[in-house]
Amino acid sequence: MPDRIEIRKLCTIVEETRADGQAKLDKPTRKAAAVAVFKNPFAGVYQEDLSLLYDWSEQLGEMLTKKAVAALGIEPEAVHSYGKGAIAGENGELEHCAALMHPRLGKPLRDNVGGGKAIIPSSKKLGCPGTALDVPLHFKNAAFVRSHFDAMEVRVPDAPRANELVLIVCVTDAGRPLPRIGGLKVEEAKGEDGLR
Repeated sequence: MPDRIEIRKLCTIVEETRADGQAKLDKPTRKAAAVAVFKNPFAGVYQEDLSLLYDWSEQLGEMLTKKAVAALGIEPEAVHSYGKGAIAGENGELEHCAALMHPRLGKPLRDNVGGGKAIIPSSKKLGCPGTALDVPLHFKNAAFVRSHFDAMEVRVPDAPRANELVLIVCVTDAGRPLPRIGGLKVEEAKGEDGLR
């Protein structure tokens, strides 16, 4: 069993929206995704204990979150929304994605975005090179802030290969462009229970 992560590729993607439909924005909205592509130590074998992936997710989570925030050029406290995603190559399992995202990724992600009371939304799938994943996003301190219900599509053209995993962390500096469907606003959110 490997004792270190064998990373093949790191990618950072920034999406900047300057107009939506017929309206131009006074200030662009931006999303950033930081992605790690690495060898799956459990590809092609059943492994009951997936704690190695828990450990790796802590290391990767800190690195990827810092990269995503830096790509937006903002302070961690200025992050609005967050989300996470993972893709397993064909010799992997959905549970490998779950092991990366759920037990331990939350702490390093929250530590590097200035907090975060809300649950970190996630998505996972099995795929082949070029598989796209819609990573869900919502406001980091109150999941019911409707203006921040969103997603970022992320793909790496040559990943995952059959024996690889892809881990993604996304952050934003705003909600959706031109939100106008009502609901809880950022300035109204109390951020006490992670919901409202």
